[in-house]
Amino acid sequence: MFFRMLYDDKLAQAAYVIGCQRTGEAVVIDPQRDVDRYINLAEKEELKITAVTETHIHADFLSGARELAERTGAKLYLSDEGDADWKYQWLHQKQGGGSYHHQLLKDNDSFMIGNIELKVLHTPGHTPEHISFMVTDHGGGATEPMGIATGDFVFVGDVGRPDLLETAAGQAGAKEKSAKVLFQSLQDFKHLPDYLQLWPGHGSGSACGKALGAVPQSTVGYEKRFNASISIADNEDTFVKSIIYGQPEPPLYFARMKRDNKMGPKVLGEIPAPAKVDLTALEKALAGGAAVLDTRPWAHYVEGHLKGALHAPLDNSFPTVAGSYVEEGTPIYLIVTEAQMTEAVTDLIRIGLDDVTGYLTPDDLAAAAAKGHQLEKLNYLHINDLKPGSDYDHAVLLDVRRADEFDAGHLAGAVNIAHTRLLLRKKELKKDQPVLVYCRTENRSAYAAGLLQADGYKVVQLIGGYSAWQENGGEVVMETPEMV
Repeated sequence: MFFRMLYDDKLAQAAYVIGCQRTGEAVVIDPQRDVDRYINLAEKEELKITAVTETHIHADFLSGARELAERTGAKLYLSDEGDADWKYQWLHQKQGGGSYHHQLLKDNDSFMIGNIELKVLHTPGHTPEHISFMVTDHGGGATEPMGIATGDFVFVGDVGRPDLLETAAGQAGAKEKSAKVLFQSLQDFKHLPDYLQLWPGHGSGSACGKALGAVPQSTVGYEKRFNASISIADNEDTFVKSIIYGQPEPPLYFARMKRDNKMGPKVLGEIPAPAKVDLTALEKALAGGAAVLDTRPWAHYVEGHLKGALHAPLDNSFPTVAGSYVEEGTPIYLIVTEAQMTEAVTDLIRIGLDDVTGYLTPDDLAAAAAKGHQLEKLNYLHINDLKPGSDYDHAVLLDVRRADEFDAGHLAGAVNIAHTRLLLRKKELKKDQPVLVYCRTENRSAYAAGLLQADGYKVVQLIGGYSAWQENGGEVVMETPEMV
C-alpha cells in the first residue's frame, strides 16, 4: 500500500493519497483545488487516481474533488449522510453536460481501491454529513484496518469544532445541538481499537479547532488517553459548554466556502496568471473598487504603502487575512515579488479568490517613491507609551484578539472585535474618532489597522500589544464568563 500525506502549512490542511501498488490505482482524500500536486505524485509513483473522496463539506478551503474528477475522470465517493441542507448539489453538473461518475456513501458502506478497502463511519458533530474512513490493506494480507482518516472529527489533541454551522454558515441555534451530536460520536470513537493510526484533516494553526497539536498523526489509543477534548466527553453538559467556549472567531470566508463546496466549486482548469501593471493602472483599479494586497513585511508597509492597500504579508496568515478582508468577486492586485507570485496566487485560489488580475513588484513601488510618488504611512505607538492626558484620551480602544483572550484580560474600556470579523463589523466604529488597535503582540493589530486605514479610519496601531502592557504592570480588566 502506498500512503502519503500532502500538507498545506498555511491552512494547516492535510490531504491523503492512498494507492494500491498491485493494481496501480489511487484515491485522494480531502484534496485542495490546485490538483496538479496530487496528479504529479500519482504519476511519479506509477499510480492512476481512480477515486476521489472527502470527509465533509469543508469550510476552510475550496475542495478539489470536482477539479480532480474533471481532470482525471476519477469516481467520486461522497457523503450522503446528514440532513437535506447539507447534500452535494453539483454531482449532475459536469462540464459539458451530464453527471460525474459518483457513489453516495452511508454509514458502514465501503469501497475498494484495488485491494485497499475504505469503510465509512458516520462521525457527525463538526458537520451533519461528516464521515471518516477505516482503511484496510487486503493486498498485504490484513483482515483488520490499519488506520482511520478522521477529517475534522478527531485531531491530534483536539476534536472538530461544532459551532461552524452557526458562526460561519448562519444557522442560528445550531452549535449546542451540533456539540451534543459530537459528544455522541465520540462515544463511538472510544470503542475503536487503540492500535489504529489516526490521520486527521488538520494540524496546529487551523481554525477548525482551538487546541490542535503540531504532531501530524497519532493513534486512536493515544487520543483516548491524552486528547483533552475527549477526556471531558464523559459528561454531556460539561463537554458542550467546554467545546463551544473559546473557539476562534471563524474567518469571514468560511461561510462562502461552505456554500461553494456544497453548490459546486468553479472548475478552475489552470492557476490564474496576473499581468504586471504600472502604478497608474494599479491606482485606477483601486479607485474602481479593486483590492490591493501588499505582501511586504510590516516594517516596509508602515513606512510607505499605496493608499488603500491592505497589509497582507505572505506568511501563514496570508489566506486568513485575504479571505477575511477581500469580498468575493473583487478584482485583486498584488504587491509581490516575481519569485513569490505563484505562491500568492495559489494561496488565493485555495480559498476561492480567483480574480487575481495584476501585480506590481516591491521594487516598482520603491522606484515610484524615489521619484516622488506620495505613499501613505501607518501610524503606530508603543502600547506602554499610552498615557492619561494624551491626544488619545477620547479614542476608541479596539482589541482584535479572540473573545476568550479578551475575557481573560484586556485594557480598561476596550471593545472587542476579532480581526477575522472586522470587515463585517467595522461600521460599529466611527470614522471621526481615532481608533487605537492592539492584539496580543502586534501581528493581528497590523492587519486590522491596515484594513481600517484603507477604509478611511483614523487608526493607530499599538505595537507591543497586550503582552507588553501586562508585563509593564498596566491596568487589566478580566471578564468572568462561565467557562473562564
